[in-house]
Amino acid sequence: MTSLKGITILDLTRLLPGAYGSMLMGDLGAEVIKIEQPRIGDYMRQYPPYYYAVNRNKKSITLNLKKKKGQEIFYQLANSADVILEGFRPGVVHRLGIDYATIKAINPQIVYCSLSGYGQDGPYRNWVGHDINYIGFGGILGLTGTANNPVIPGIQTADIGGGMLAVIGILSALLAKNHTGSGQFIDVSMLDGVISWLSIHAGMYLFNQELPIRGSMPFSGGTAAYNIYETKDKKWISLGILEEKFWKNLCNILQCKDLEDRPFFEVAHRDALKVKLQTIFHTKNQNEWIQLLINADVPCAPVYDLDEVFQDPQVLHREMVCEVEHPTQGRIKQLGIPIKFSETPGRLRIPPPQLGEHTSGLLQGLGYSDKQIQELQNTEVI
Repeated sequence: MTSLKGITILDLTRLLPGAYGSMLMGDLGAEVIKIEQPRIGDYMRQYPPYYYAVNRNKKSITLNLKKKKGQEIFYQLANSADVILEGFRPGVVHRLGIDYATIKAINPQIVYCSLSGYGQDGPYRNWVGHDINYIGFGGILGLTGTANNPVIPGIQTADIGGGMLAVIGILSALLAKNHTGSGQFIDVSMLDGVISWLSIHAGMYLFNQELPIRGSMPFSGGTAAYNIYETKDKKWISLGILEEKFWKNLCNILQCKDLEDRPFFEVAHRDALKVKLQTIFHTKNQNEWIQLLINADVPCAPVYDLDEVFQDPQVLHREMVCEVEHPTQGRIKQLGIPIKFSETPGRLRIPPPQLGEHTSGLLQGLGYSDKQIQELQNTEVI
């Protein structure tokens, strides 16, 4: 048994944020029905590796929601669904006739989540945007990089985080429904999520109005103890020292007793300290340093490329690489499920669906005959 077995989710989202969130719920056992535009589908399908990465454990039905018959079929699906997740710009679902108020009249217990860049209200509600824009407005881009230049993070922070916030909201609403007997509307803004992750940086600013300086903050490479260093073999290691005991362990293994009692977060001499540590780390290869530092109880790690990530013994032990059989691609590798359960573990049940793969089966489940399904195809409803 899986945690979300028996929960049905209608997923109207495209691209990354909603797809990531609905995949997490599909991994945990929910039946995720991906509602896609006929012949076009999710835009992510244009880049198969990206599409495969976040669309397993889902079914696909094509449905033209601009046609009345398409709306009627959606209403039938919504009548027995538990959750609707949509990622359109505010106002689109109203124009399509599938907004929360309309669906609530059909199914009062529906949990309806709208995931958007800036939220369903406010002066920016209709603005277009993507991850880089949300982290720009939210301050993360301004905090990341060197003193002279912001640097774009290597992953889509706001997109992935927005999908996770949608999952948290949906699961919370499902729990609340057990007490209230009714569903509710959830408004998730990726900008809101970005701002909520500012945590310690915002905590300092809101406390004393002190603006952090990009490239100089303790958790952004601003100290020698929390930084990255090149090794003899032109690879890199990361130090993550926040506690004095670990700093002393480092000084001991590096035979730098003179540094042991110096404040390792000090600003005045941090550049000189970085240079000294860099000189030392250039004397051995990456793997040599990792073994020495780990044995000395120093928080450190190699800076991996992806080929190294997916060969790492800890990653493999935790089953963060797995495979699923695909009807046209054979066995395809997938990222594993990050949440481990003792009694109701998630699992890879079905591969990423082909466009409209489950349309006929789902319509038959609603009572449509083969003749009616053919007519829907002929009239471009599906």
